[in-house]
Amino acid sequence: MEYFKGIGKIKYEGKNSDNPFAFKYYDPEKIIAGKSLKEHFKFAVAYWHSFCGQGADPFGVGTQEFPWDAAKDPLQAAKNKADAAFEFLTKIGFEYFCFHDFDLIAEGQTLSESEKRVEKISDYIKEKQKETEKKLLWGTANCFTNPRYMNGAATNPDFKVVARAGAQVKIALDTTIKLGGENYVFWGGREGYISLLNTDMGRELDHMARFLTMARDYARSQGFKGTFFIEPKPMEPSKHQYDFDAATSIGFLKKYGLEDDFKLNIEVNHATLALHTFEHELAVAGCENMLGSIDANRGDYQNGWDTDQFPNNIQEVAVAMLVFLKYGGLQGGGVNFDAKLRRNSTDLEDLFHAHIGGADTFARGLIVADKILNDSNFSSTINKRYSSFDSGDGKKFENGNLSIEDLFQIAKNSKNIEKISGKTEFLENIINNYI
Repeated sequence: MEYFKGIGKIKYEGKNSDNPFAFKYYDPEKIIAGKSLKEHFKFAVAYWHSFCGQGADPFGVGTQEFPWDAAKDPLQAAKNKADAAFEFLTKIGFEYFCFHDFDLIAEGQTLSESEKRVEKISDYIKEKQKETEKKLLWGTANCFTNPRYMNGAATNPDFKVVARAGAQVKIALDTTIKLGGENYVFWGGREGYISLLNTDMGRELDHMARFLTMARDYARSQGFKGTFFIEPKPMEPSKHQYDFDAATSIGFLKKYGLEDDFKLNIEVNHATLALHTFEHELAVAGCENMLGSIDANRGDYQNGWDTDQFPNNIQEVAVAMLVFLKYGGLQGGGVNFDAKLRRNSTDLEDLFHAHIGGADTFARGLIVADKILNDSNFSSTINKRYSSFDSGDGKKFENGNLSIEDLFQIAKNSKNIEKISGKTEFLENIINNYI
């Protein structure tokens, strides 16, 4: 069955095209900074938002009726959804997809039933991969939706729940490996607290680290060579989550000796919820050599919650791509469109418009950033600002060859310190000019 009738393969036609079913900036083979755009981004479609989400929000049920949801039998419904997903992937032209375990098929009443269901649908999806040559960027487990996880999964105060979460992650890891997944993600959706009054934070952090270590060890024993990602988010659904932001997550990984196997999956909307910018979170991860992957979306700056809209803010993305290029791009991961259609976007073709716009925004942002770095004096302006550390006492300081007593003597012998402009507005104008 063809689900997206009348829509063919989406092609690159350039910025002057008026075809709504064509890329204007995303030319997959275009070389930027030594790599093609498809290599830089490894664009992936989110199984959960694109094929499972139905437009529901906290105040109303779904508005989007998808034809692949019509079947009553869980396995047939899952197969229909897979057919739609791989048809979409083929037509949009992206190589990758991502999933949570129970995006693929509805959870069963028991663990054994769930395992059998996931095994059957993964067999089917593996065949679809062979037919279409589509790849799995990463898999993960939904350890936050079921009521059993109301107090967390790995950090739950009830060991029986922790054990159930471990079993679920094992199944998700097995499925990821089976489908050739290149990475695996942990999003601590409820790994945090609702109230500190009934929470032993230190113990829960220890438990989360133990859980991640066990999962890593198991995956490695099964031959998994990919990277594990932590996806920071400050709150929602918990009042406070232990992977609050990039800096917090990196500190946690280093404390428990997990930094060699784990990197970060940075989400735009999670960055803004933590009162950071997208580029800030990329920079924090890049500084620590932990910039692994990206969840591409945006928030609504008038809403204080995770709206997961498709990216279209070219200035925001262009500035982020400056950081992206500075740190050499992503390590292992790609750009997953963790974004959902708006509640009143109810046509199947809207899914194409959303992904076309998102891909074009990231492609245009990278092209702009590359031109800024190569054709303007943006970089030289920043380098000049730090030039006092390139030689003399500044260089000695960077090399660790000065003591605090040396700094005292240097300051004592110095003349008046002149103010040096940061040239913020000048740099902002360069970005706008190149956009």
